[in-house]
Amino acid sequence: MNQTQSKGRRRRGTLLEKAVQGIFTLLGLISIACVALITGYLIFSGIPAIREIGLVEFLFGTTWYPSTGDYGILPFILSSVYGTLGAVVIGVPIGFMTAVYLAKMAPQKVRTVVSQAVSMLAGIPSVVYGLVGMLILVPGIRSLFHVPSGASLLAAILVLAIMILPSIINVAITALEAVPKEYEDASLALGANEVETWFRVSVPAARSGIAAAVVLGVGRAIGETMAVMMVSGNKANMPDSLFQSVRFLTTGVASEMSYAAGGTLQRKALFSIALVLFVFIMLINFCLNFFLKRNKER
Repeated sequence: MNQTQSKGRRRRGTLLEKAVQGIFTLLGLISIACVALITGYLIFSGIPAIREIGLVEFLFGTTWYPSTGDYGILPFILSSVYGTLGAVVIGVPIGFMTAVYLAKMAPQKVRTVVSQAVSMLAGIPSVVYGLVGMLILVPGIRSLFHVPSGASLLAAILVLAIMILPSIINVAITALEAVPKEYEDASLALGANEVETWFRVSVPAARSGIAAAVVLGVGRAIGETMAVMMVSGNKANMPDSLFQSVRFLTTGVASEMSYAAGGTLQRKALFSIALVLFVFIMLINFCLNFFLKRNKER
């Protein structure tokens, strides 16, 4: 009787394991299918406008005036690149140092308070960031630098730098805490002080996780729409200076999609912008993953 019950339990366990495995496999296939569907739809919708306008004129044209038939998105591309790079240059060092402080140095009470504040930043809707930036940051830039309008590339960079902080801090803390304590103990035993141990042992050991945090920050910065639209001025100008009102790839699609008539070249060009943004993000992820994989092999 006991052997029969034992065999029945093993059989039920095997069936349950196979069922769970099948569910996870199905969910993975659904995820792949969603990505493939989005990719196919963007290609199908975006290629016709690029063919009609011309690839070189579309990507390197400096004028975007649908009413006159000008569909150059170089200002959008440069604004997105400059805005993302600026946000990364400001946000990554602040987020990284904050993560090191919270993971290794901060007292428990301080860590609890700061972690809760970071979690609140992550939960704030992007439209709230844009509203605060529009009411406080934009007038502040206008009065501080004596420019006609504070809605500019600089305002967008500062808002994006703040918005990417929660992703960078949380993921970097998780990576630093995952480093085995034996690594730090061995470093301290060899005569290194705590600061040297943190930055020469813990940080290099957690570099893959920290790099993943940077990837998430870049993705958040380049994909943000509403907050950027509210503080950047949303004008299709070349980003000649930090105080120039600009339009990003994301805001270009969001601001015109609602009134672009279906079937027109303007609407098709907006899908082409989405396709360029999609390819751009994929290239960034591929390059960063390739870099991480090469470092692991070393």
